[in-house]
Amino acid sequence: MIAPPRKIPGLVPPGLILAGGLSRRMGSNKAMVTLGDAPLLSHVIRRITPQVSDVTINAAITDKGSWAEGFGLPLLPDTLNGHAGPLAGVLAGMRHFRDSEAAGGHFLTAPADCPFFPDDLVARLCEHLSDDAIIIAASSGQLHPVFALWPVALADDLEDWLKNDTNRRIRAFLARHVTIGVAFPPLETARGSLDPFFNINTPDELALARSHLETMET
Repeated sequence: MIAPPRKIPGLVPPGLILAGGLSRRMGSNKAMVTLGDAPLLSHVIRRITPQVSDVTINAAITDKGSWAEGFGLPLLPDTLNGHAGPLAGVLAGMRHFRDSEAAGGHFLTAPADCPFFPDDLVARLCEHLSDDAIIIAASSGQLHPVFALWPVALADDLEDWLKNDTNRRIRAFLARHVTIGVAFPPLETARGSLDPFFNINTPDELALARSHLETMET
């Protein structure tokens, strides 16, 4: 569904980096693989920090702590047992930011494996804020639900939805609610066009990201 945009001037939402994936195709924790001069997660932190009011990392915490503690940011574990995918991280964010009275009732999610997302991502998404709508980034006709402004008011509905173990597909949850897609153009580099929401899941995709990054830094 598409709702008419309602711009809310001056709103700067908090941000949540989703870093709870299992990294099966990478063979190691992809958030910690090296891209250029730093771990992949560092690139995401650098890009998101100027765009939001504060940054929290969604990552598992055990008796031995968390691999993400070294980044010096607050950590937010899933509130559900097991691995329920990105929606579990979204639910944790809804609960956390609702309790902290997030400005405007929305927060941004971004995944830990996408280092090239737009510098104006949050500003452009915020232009379309509309009550309980989920505002989602898009490119080349494709929605990217992990790049979205989520209303904290949907927490109870999402928690009830996830109680059914068959409900793990993020697009199925989106179909229950008003969503607004905001299109972004390709990123142009010396190696050609690149989807700004390109995500790194495999060693080959990491190699491609490294080659594009090299041209951006020269």
